[in-house]
Amino acid sequence: MQEYVVGIDIGGTTIKLAIFPKGEKDICTWEIKTKGFENVNGIWQDITDAIRAKFDELGIPQASLVAAGLDLPGPIREDGYIPWCVNLGMGECYPADELSKCLGVPVKAGNDANVAALGEVYYGAAKEFESAALFTLGTGVGGGIIVKGRIVAGNRGIGGEVGHFVVNPDEELACNCGNHGCLEQYASATGMVRTAKRIMAKSDKASVLRDLEVSAKDICDAAKAGDEIALETLEVFGKYMGMAISYVCQTVDPDAIIIGGGVSKAGQILIDVIEKHMGNYTHIAKEKAKVVLAGLGNDAGTYGAAALAMELL
Repeated sequence: MQEYVVGIDIGGTTIKLAIFPKGEKDICTWEIKTKGFENVNGIWQDITDAIRAKFDELGIPQASLVAAGLDLPGPIREDGYIPWCVNLGMGECYPADELSKCLGVPVKAGNDANVAALGEVYYGAAKEFESAALFTLGTGVGGGIIVKGRIVAGNRGIGGEVGHFVVNPDEELACNCGNHGCLEQYASATGMVRTAKRIMAKSDKASVLRDLEVSAKDICDAAKAGDEIALETLEVFGKYMGMAISYVCQTVDPDAIIIGGGVSKAGQILIDVIEKHMGNYTHIAKEKAKVVLAGLGNDAGTYGAAALAMELL
């Protein structure tokens, strides 16, 4: 009998699920509503009901499900303990154990960014490599580190929190975490906008950005067109990204650096400026890690969760 695993990506609004035949790519993906704050204890039964209904719909025997993996937006220790998950109103629990009781199969859990990185290594842009670090550039900056095919979560589950590397201790503005000068303050979408506005406030140079409600996309588009203010903004972005990447490279020496998240849609212009500055901070390494754009998009979580499930077999 063909065996299957399920990858589960739990977000604050929706839960994405995917069914994977053992050793193969997914055959079915779908979503259900997240009811964390409404009924946090019922979330595991909701997931179980959704999986069983989908197996019946596809004519797959329930007994062929052998394992599941899931990710959550919070720190998860190696033993599966999560101290808090503010987006779900969840804390002080072992989510994999809770879901395992409902599903009746082994379940493994991980932090969402770490699991997305695992997905890119197993199925996505870094599948030719064993070790990689993911930087997700969106409203904030998240990350995950994979070494020899396994997540580096650390003793308290905060391994891979690259967005809160301090890259500028002289920064006066506080980060959302309460510290000053975190990478997230410069490399996130909001951080790039803040940088552009700072540059415009100190410069008389003409820029198309002055006539816009500036977004990270506007900055990248303007930079591609040669806008000086936008190019200066990307230089600041590249400087701090290069610095943060060097911290990872000189600690775990990954084969690849994966750039994901909404900002990554700007494409090669980001890779170019990152590689330029990364080289300035990694003189010790003659051979640099390859910088690549993420390949799985919003599916990275379910793919990575499936990879977690495969580890149980």
